[in-house]
Formats: sequence, structure tokens, C-alpha cells
Amino acid sequence: QVQLVESGGGSVKAGGSLRLSCAAFGSTYSAYYMGCMGWFRQTPGKEREGVATIDRDGRTSYTDSVKGRFTISQDNAANTLYLQMNSLKPEDTAMYYCAAGFGAIGRCGFKYWGQGTQVTVSS
Repeated sequence: QVQLVESGGGSVKAGGSLRLSCAAFGSTYSAYYMGCMGWFRQTPGKEREGVATIDRDGRTSYTDSVKGRFTISQDNAANTLYLQMNSLKPEDTAMYYCAAGFGAIGRCGFKYWGQGTQVTVSS
């Protein structure tokens, strides 16, 4: 079993920055074994959206709306995933979820999910 715990959410003004963290726990967890880690977000009434993904080889992918502003990274030794969010916009307001799964960029299958951390960006 794998547990994912997000932290780092909060309220900021437009143009500000936040860094989300996701700590992974579990006897079967390792970044190499899992293959893929990612960040998703969701607002009420909308479907969950993939924000950024990283695989065991460090390859990354981003949704178009965050390219150039968000950076996903991982510390394999610490079993922690990060999302650095800069130049935040009100439309980035959402509940952000960490996820872990199998595969590689372009073919990740996410199996484990965190409880989420709220990000609110005011204008």
C-alpha cells in the first residue's frame, strides 16, 4: 500500500508563488518502482485535470496552461514530489492532488492518490 500526503497549499495573490510537496509512504513505494508521479487539480463542478507528470527517468510533461510557470520535480531519496508554482493566476485556484502510478511519460496509469491541498489565488 502507498500513502501520499500533500502539503504547501494556501492563499496567495496573483503573481505570487507556492511550492507543493507530496510525501510518499509505504513499504512497496519507490520512485523507480512506481514509474510515474504527477499533480492534478480540480475545482467544483469540473473534471480533474492533469497538471504535471514526471517519470522515473526525470522526463516531464505539463498541461499547456502551466507551461513556463510550474515545475515538477522529485527527490527520490526523500520519496517526495514537488510542484513549484510561479506567476500564479486566479484560474489556478483548485484542490491539488498528488498521484503515483506505473508506466512512463505518455502512458502513465495512476493508482494512488493523496487527499489534496487547496490552492487559492486572488486577483
